[in-house]
Amino acid sequence: MRSLRSRTILGAVLWAVLSTVVGAIALTTILDAAANRRFDQTLADRHLQVIVALGTIGDPENGIELLLTDPAYGRVYSGRYWQITGPDERTFASRSLFDSVLEGAPAPGPTPRLWDGAGPDGALRGLRQAVTLDDGSTWTVDVAESLAALRADQAQLRRSVVVAFGLVGALGVAGALLLTTAILQPLGRLGRDLARRSDSGAALVPDNYPDEIGPLVTEINDLLLRNQSVVDRARRQSSDLAHALKTPSAALRNEIESLGAQGHAVDPALEAMGRIDAQISRSLARFRAESSRGTVRLSTDLGHARDRLMRLFRTMPDARALQFDLPPCGTAVFAAADAQDVEEILGNLLENAVKWASGTIRVSLSAEGAEARIEVEDDGPGIPAADRAKVIDSGFRLDTAKPGTGLGLAIVSDLVHAYGGRLVLDRSDRLGGLHVLAALPRSERLPAASTEGAPGRPAVGAA
Repeated sequence: MRSLRSRTILGAVLWAVLSTVVGAIALTTILDAAANRRFDQTLADRHLQVIVALGTIGDPENGIELLLTDPAYGRVYSGRYWQITGPDERTFASRSLFDSVLEGAPAPGPTPRLWDGAGPDGALRGLRQAVTLDDGSTWTVDVAESLAALRADQAQLRRSVVVAFGLVGALGVAGALLLTTAILQPLGRLGRDLARRSDSGAALVPDNYPDEIGPLVTEINDLLLRNQSVVDRARRQSSDLAHALKTPSAALRNEIESLGAQGHAVDPALEAMGRIDAQISRSLARFRAESSRGTVRLSTDLGHARDRLMRLFRTMPDARALQFDLPPCGTAVFAAADAQDVEEILGNLLENAVKWASGTIRVSLSAEGAEARIEVEDDGPGIPAADRAKVIDSGFRLDTAKPGTGLGLAIVSDLVHAYGGRLVLDRSDRLGGLHVLAALPRSERLPAASTEGAPGRPAVGAA
């Protein structure tokens, strides 16, 4: 269980249940013991009353019932009884015993002794004592009472305890839920503030959080700043490296073309230079995408990127005779990727489609679930199913008669997978040629800044 809220709530519920059960058992035990003590004390008081009455009258035959006026003694099987046994084994008993006698009592002694036995109406508890009167005669005095009323009172008491502790337990669980919500609220607010920071770039304010979370907020600010600094430095270095490589590459290409103008066979050399440039572009694009993946504020409007590239491709000589089908998106589609990388993906897909299309190219954008989808279709010859996995490998070309390096789709694959997306090559049911689906992670946020007017054309490589 990874959720702090779930752990806290579960722990609070278990603790509340355990506390309720233990508390209910403990209180029930204490109350049962108190009820038993009260019962025994009342029994002792009644026993003393019978002894006093016996000592007063001397012989039970002289009307001891007149001194024991409790109405329960006169009601048959009322559950309250007395019994006196004389030295001559004569037995006198309360009318409530009717034709029964108290049995199961221990041998009488000079001190009162409690006993449990069976009576005419069920289980009894009694008190027995041997009493010596002033005339020297010894009498055995028994007083007993049914346990039914005691057990009924104890059962009712237990039910009351269970209800009370159940209410206490419910209040404890509710309190734990409220307390958990209150305690974890700053953490939830921190998560929301981090999401907002991804859009605004503003630092979090430690003073807006409890003292226990403030140091964590400070560390998060420092970590994000260091991370952004590392990413920015890496991207600058990749850009500097690209410029540093382009200059000698251009100079070498010029030298090769000069040799070609002098009549030398330079086509293999020019093709090799093209492949070198494409491999450099591929490596730099992959490095840039990997370094951008963990940064904040990555959100690119695919519709804007498509419109921007279409303005460029419609001016290319190879594309002027082609028809571009651009179905509307309906709603804006945002990809969680860098704008330059998105344009690199689109540019390579469009350049590949322009190379092979006969007359029509379709570029559609959509959002499905967590994916921002780019789909490019053409009416060209397509790619056989057996060769689709090969075309994204470095340097594989289906037709060497076509210009290019064969790295365009490989670059697209590198970029898409660097962002955790997927690339699918298939046959276009609509146009009959190649259908390429590039699915990137979807972003719900607006781009932090527009890419309109970004310098330079995105690097594209022929497939």
